[in-house]
Amino acid sequence: MNRVYFEFFCPVKILAGTSALEHVPFELRRLGSSRPMLVTDAGVRRAGLLAPLERALAEGDMAFGAVFEDVPADSSTHVVAACARLYRERSCDAIVAVGGGSVIDTSKGANILVSEGGESLEPYAGAGALTRPLKPFFVVPTTSGTGSEVTLAAVIADPDKGVKLPFTSPFLLPNAAVLDPRMTVTLPPFLTAATAMDALTHAVEAYTCMAKNAVSDAYAVAAVKKVAEHLPIVMASPGDLAARFELALAATLAGIAFSNSMTGLVHALGHAIGALCHVHHGACMGLLLPYVLEHNAHGDERCRDAIGELLLPLDGADVYARTARGARPGAAIASIRALRDRLHAQCGLARTLAETGKVGRAQLPTLARMALDEGALAYNPVAIGYADALAVLERAWA
Repeated sequence: MNRVYFEFFCPVKILAGTSALEHVPFELRRLGSSRPMLVTDAGVRRAGLLAPLERALAEGDMAFGAVFEDVPADSSTHVVAACARLYRERSCDAIVAVGGGSVIDTSKGANILVSEGGESLEPYAGAGALTRPLKPFFVVPTTSGTGSEVTLAAVIADPDKGVKLPFTSPFLLPNAAVLDPRMTVTLPPFLTAATAMDALTHAVEAYTCMAKNAVSDAYAVAAVKKVAEHLPIVMASPGDLAARFELALAATLAGIAFSNSMTGLVHALGHAIGALCHVHHGACMGLLLPYVLEHNAHGDERCRDAIGELLLPLDGADVYARTARGARPGAAIASIRALRDRLHAQCGLARTLAETGKVGRAQLPTLARMALDEGALAYNPVAIGYADALAVLERAWA
């Protein structure tokens, strides 16, 4: 699974810690910005999460040149165009995204338009369409899961054509990712759990999929360990800033890992379920992960060994040492199942497709066919056909 040749790329500057927000004005000025635009959503404002950032800018003798708060849960090309228009009208010179995946992807799309000109994103869809750096761009995540603050991709729906446009370019990467635990402390239990399981899945797939390499492995293992150790603490004590910070780091580490080693069957199935059944992405990841790991472990010995090695960051050195090598893959998967069971008891996070209440069993064949069109399958350690995808979905049903 480890190739002789690999590449690893992550030029994003990371500002991390309980005072990370206070460094934002300096970093903006360093890039020549004096009128940044804030992109966020109404929920972030209602949660009071903008106050510390606005206070930090005021103390740095800076203010936002414009504020765009109309980002919905699932953004679109229309939202991106409106965001870009406001940027131009107010003569802004940078973008600061504060929010989750939708806000970050909206900001990436808006940055394309304000940097390249025009009103349409379509010419820039796919890979390689962007050929030069964009405007200064900072990301302040308010969830600990997507890793979008360090990824070179975005997905934005085009409602006029009924499709989702994918964008992939190193120029989409932010100049800086700001990880401050104050921005995730109000995240409700369900979203805390779902986004953390998203991060865990990113890390596990990064460690077990075909494009893994020695550097991405280091990031992935660190992320798995942080989620395993600190998610239970946060669920028991939501106001624990130190544990919240560790989860934020985990999401970023996992994002860096899978940006370089890619994902596999969990994401292929999860994207199909999200598109057709509108199940929360993180919830999809958490419920599918053990079923996919079982399937991959059965089909590939090297993948099985890699899964077994994850027992160390999941359960610690003592458990790892006491467990025979051949039993480690099963023990690692059992550990993930046990974590998922605890989260179900604590906040209702689904363990099966049936428990989501949104996926009908009759939809499973359609979901299996949809998953086959996902590029992530190219990196899964085991070749996946329709029968394989359907079998995993059937096991995940109940």
